[in-house]
Formats: sequence, C-alpha cells, structure tokens
Amino acid sequence: MNKLKRAGIIGLGSCVPEKVLTNFDLEKMVDTSDEWIVTRTGIKKRRVADENTATSDLATIAAQKAIKSAGISAEEIDLIIVATVTPDMAFPSTACIIQKNIGAVNAATFDLEAGCSGFIYAMSVGKNFIETGMYKKVLIIGAETLSKILDWKDRNTCVLFGDGAGAAVLGEVKENEGILSTTLGADGAGGECLNMPAGGSRMPASIDTVENRLHYIKMAGSDVFKFAVRIMPKASKEALELAGLGLEDIDYLVPHQANIRIIEAAAKRLKVDMDKVYVNLDEYGNMSAASIPVALDEAYRKEKIKKGDNVVLVGFGAGLTWGSAVIKWSI
Repeated sequence: MNKLKRAGIIGLGSCVPEKVLTNFDLEKMVDTSDEWIVTRTGIKKRRVADENTATSDLATIAAQKAIKSAGISAEEIDLIIVATVTPDMAFPSTACIIQKNIGAVNAATFDLEAGCSGFIYAMSVGKNFIETGMYKKVLIIGAETLSKILDWKDRNTCVLFGDGAGAAVLGEVKENEGILSTTLGADGAGGECLNMPAGGSRMPASIDTVENRLHYIKMAGSDVFKFAVRIMPKASKEALELAGLGLEDIDYLVPHQANIRIIEAAAKRLKVDMDKVYVNLDEYGNMSAASIPVALDEAYRKEKIKKGDNVVLVGFGAGLTWGSAVIKWSI
C-alpha cells in the first residue's frame, strides 16, 4: 500500500470590496446604534460589494493572489472547490466561472455549501485528494456577497454580515508539516436556526416569497450563539486529538469571525490568550465562508503565523455545521 502524501497550504490570497459600511451608516438605515452593535458583536465596519460585483469577481482576485503566492501557474491547478452560500447563480457553479476567469483549463470544479464552515470543509476535501495522490494542486476558496441576501430592514441580521473572499492553494508538503488533521460535523436538526427560506425547490421564487421577504437570511441569534459557544472548543479539541496534540500545543488560533463574545469564550475554553487569536471582525463583520481564509491570509501577511507554528482553524455555520483543522505551518 502506498504511503499517503502530506497536504499543506502553499499559497494564500484574499479580496474584499472597497466600499466600507460603518455602524454609523447603519444608524441611518435601521433602528440600531454603534454602541449596541459593538457591545453585542464587536463589529464596527463591514465591506459591501457594489451592484455589479458578484461572488466570483471577489473570488477570482483572491484566487489569482493565492496562485501567485504559491509560485505556480493557473494551468497547474487540478481542482477548484468554492465554498459559498451566495453563488453567482444556481448553475453553472461559481467554481466553473472562476476557472474560466483565471484560465485554470486543467481543473475539475465544484461548489460546496456548508455555510460559514465551508472553507474548512473545502480544505478537508482538498486535503484528501492530495493525500491519495489523485491531484497535486487544489485551489480552495471561501467567497461571499452576503449583502445581496440581507434584509436591510432587519436590524438583527443586517448589522452582522459583510462581503469578501479568501483562497488557498493546497499542495504536497514535507511529512512533518501541513494539514495534520481536520474534523467536520453537522446537526441538521438545527437547520431552521439559520437559513434563507425561499429560492430553492422547496419554495421557488414567486410574488408571495418576494413580498414576504423570504429571499433573505433568517437567523435565531440566541440559538446560534449557544451552539457556537459549545461547538467551537469541542471541534478544536477533536482536531487537536486527531493530530496527537493538546491545548498547550496551540501556537495560533484563527476562528470564524462571527461575534467577539463567541471568539473570547472559545479562546478561554481552549486556554489560548487573545494575543494568539486573530480577530478582524471589527473591520469586516461575518463574511461566512470567507471569514477564515481572509483572516488566515491577513495573519500570515502580518507575520502573526510563523513557519513551524501549530495553527488551529475552527468555524461553525448554517446547517448547522462545524469544522476544525490543525496545520503545522509550512510557508
């Protein structure tokens, strides 16, 4: 039996829209306040795509940056996986659109939908393709334009989300480096806590669905909060155990950027000081599948993460889903 190869991140890139929407801007749009938003979430700003910018546009730029960072050509990419809940359209896949945009003519492509956990799901899938030797270079992207599906009259959701894209190229790395473990999970019984009711085969678009504002994100915030506080440390511990590591081995934590109180609670349970936790939700809000890769790219570029560090990624999202990965940093 052939020995499995070791997959790791060999390039990173990210992209966010230029337009900044502050809490003070939101005060003029909906019944809320900067103090209320910051106190409860930690969010101060978010980026919003213009009407001509789709998810694939942001993802294309992030992908090009990641490919350049990896020092390879687009033709070398064997597979493109795009994690998103805001595809350009139902079909073709956003991954196919990006393939065309970047000229990755030799790549297979598909979209993956696991909510805010999507990037870790994509990483786990890509990792397996490389480890088995089926593919050598896999491009994984988390990208969203959540502003397109926000109800700007719903103060409980419109203050939380933003747009962006983050990408990573996965390739073979040394045996003692790279993605040491991933763990994934889901609880479909919690699906109604976070969803967009209309637009699919269950409830196709109609005058009624539009008038009843069913094509927007709906969220039971309290239920999602309780779930997240419990599942973030649990998933992280499972991934560490699979990697043969303990809490004391965590050098840096890159969590899903949903709420500062959730991040602080997870860090406390994992016994990680906040100075070893990357936080950018004050600038971008919750970018769903894009949150972790954008944060990871920024942390790497700011040299918060160094070669040899044990980096833990962890996220949760619609589904309900969750995922965590442990990476021995190799770039």
